[in-house]
Amino acid sequence: MVKNSSSVVNLSVSIPEIWELLNDEERDIISSNTKVLDFKKNEIIYSEEETSTELMCLLKGKVKIYKDGVGGRSQIIRMIRPTQYFGYRAYFATEPYVTAAAAFESSTVCFIPMAIIEKIVNQNPKLGMFFIRELSVDLGIADERVVNLTQKHIRGRLAESLIFLIENYGLEEDGATISIYLSREDLANLSNMTTSNAIRTLSTFVDEHIITLDGRKIKIIDEEKLRRISKIG
Repeated sequence: MVKNSSSVVNLSVSIPEIWELLNDEERDIISSNTKVLDFKKNEIIYSEEETSTELMCLLKGKVKIYKDGVGGRSQIIRMIRPTQYFGYRAYFATEPYVTAAAAFESSTVCFIPMAIIEKIVNQNPKLGMFFIRELSVDLGIADERVVNLTQKHIRGRLAESLIFLIENYGLEEDGATISIYLSREDLANLSNMTTSNAIRTLSTFVDEHIITLDGRKIKIIDEEKLRRISKIG
């Protein structure tokens, strides 16, 4: 068990994919060197150009990985959901962070020193293969998003972002409302478009009875049509 001022964490539940690959000695080392921190909404977890020193696992909440662009405009690269790992690629690449991470809502994050992870990887090929698979999956997703966000038209990009949110965070109990509430600016940053274009396109989707809007809540009325728009681009 790992404890900080506000959280008690069972690592076998919090990081099950890694935990099951470790022997008892490795588990003891991880447990004694892990810390758990709470972050408020919009609080920075790490910044661009910082040195990567820790593997991070989101335990509760939502985290956005983003990059600041020209004119202060941000591009959301990924959205992290609970039990996903992040922040470790830069360490393996021996380079500073090329992105930043912030809590999209109140979140709890588990931190494990990468120096310890590296030492265990050198002795435990199963853990090494785990990270190779994780990085490979992330690279495939990144490649696909780059193509989609640069080649698709605005409607296709926004539709894809809504599908992405559905598949990552699911729907609420009504079976229609996406279980994450993004500002229009965040949705635009996720879709590689201006905020004004995101607002106009959302309004068009409402007029076409594809979605309804209630503040930041987005309710999906016609998911099949939304997916068709996403594929057509």
